[in-house]
Amino acid sequence: MSNNSEKRGRILILVAPSGSGKSTLAKRLRDMYPSLQFSISATTRKPREGELDGRDYHFLSPDQFEERLRNGEFIEWEEVYNGTRYGTLRSAIENQRDKGYHVLLDIDVKGAHRINEMFGDDALSIFVKPPSIDELERRLRARGTEDDVSLQKRLDRAREELEWEDRFDRKIVNDDLDTAWNELRTIVRPFLGAP
Repeated sequence: MSNNSEKRGRILILVAPSGSGKSTLAKRLRDMYPSLQFSISATTRKPREGELDGRDYHFLSPDQFEERLRNGEFIEWEEVYNGTRYGTLRSAIENQRDKGYHVLLDIDVKGAHRINEMFGDDALSIFVKPPSIDELERRLRARGTEDDVSLQKRLDRAREELEWEDRFDRKIVNDDLDTAWNELRTIVRPFLGAP
């Protein structure tokens, strides 16, 4: 990014329960704003078919993750399903910001809250929520990727995440994707200094 390299980028944080439409909204943001770079998280889970290290995630062994944790390299991290760890490497954010890019984070509520507090006015956190838990369950069932046990875990986690919604800068209810997208663009445009 040549025209903005002297200015440090800002941090945009999208938070939402699984199935709320966050990934779709994040993709639209990245398509619209080339200066917005996705922060690649680190994880201890194995790559899925087609995933590449350094593109989709930084795939680390549990020992590698633990070593980086001890070295203070993570700005936030969380242990989620089945003991799998996910985290954001400080270098992944700072390298992009130093180049003048804005950074888009798609992380869990606790990590998002920590980063939002840490970076103050340089960060904007937006909570994307489903219109209801029933609608969220319908969306997750429609994906066809969950069995009853994993579906219940995701719904239980969603209920916990929804308790955090008032701790973020802005909130969007994704009842209709186009309406949510227009609202998100209205919030993000001035924050990124975009036309």
